[in-house]
Amino acid sequence: MHIEPGVVDGAKIALSYVTAVGAVGYAAKLALSTVKHDGVAPLAVRSMIATVLVFCFFQVLPHYPVGVSEVHFILGATLFLIFGAGPAAIGLALGLLAQGLFFAPTDLPQYGMNVTSLLVPLLLVDAMARRLIPQKTAYKDIKYRQALAMSTAYQGGVIAWVAFWAFYGNGFGAENLAQVGSFSAAYALVIVVEPVLDLAVLAVAKSLHQLKDSKVFHPRLYRAAA
Repeated sequence: MHIEPGVVDGAKIALSYVTAVGAVGYAAKLALSTVKHDGVAPLAVRSMIATVLVFCFFQVLPHYPVGVSEVHFILGATLFLIFGAGPAAIGLALGLLAQGLFFAPTDLPQYGMNVTSLLVPLLLVDAMARRLIPQKTAYKDIKYRQALAMSTAYQGGVIAWVAFWAFYGNGFGAENLAQVGSFSAAYALVIVVEPVLDLAVLAVAKSLHQLKDSKVFHPRLYRAAA
């Protein structure tokens, strides 16, 4: 979902700074909530692991340029289920930044747009999980339809933000519409794959029940909400 250089430039890029500050600010609020409930050390450990994973998602897993952006397996819903909203948000922001600093410096001017496109859908998933997953259900026990709904919300949010930046930067010409359409169609395939990966990861977590008291994972992974 990296916005290609030149899609938004000049004075228009200032909007990405505003949206990024808002998204990062709300993510910081979620991180503080993690500190309040679990402590600083669990937040730091989960965030570090999430950052490494996100870096690998962007740099190691297959990714392909399509239309106005690139198709990646970001697994935002998976990170949310395993580590919680705060650590997942930190991991997405720092993993994206590390990938840009060390391997793709041409992406750094677009960092505000890209981090917005990653974090705002995660915030949507956080709100959605509260309504979709009953309080008595641990995340390891969610059903495919719930995983699909959360994955669709996250990946759909990414598609929507990429489309917004493309139209904001280059308008609604036929060529730009075609490029946005090709990216959206390619990225929609991720929605089919990610819920399966979510459930596979959760199945592994379920088999590792001895880790239920570990501070590495979000408490809700193994236990229903208090």
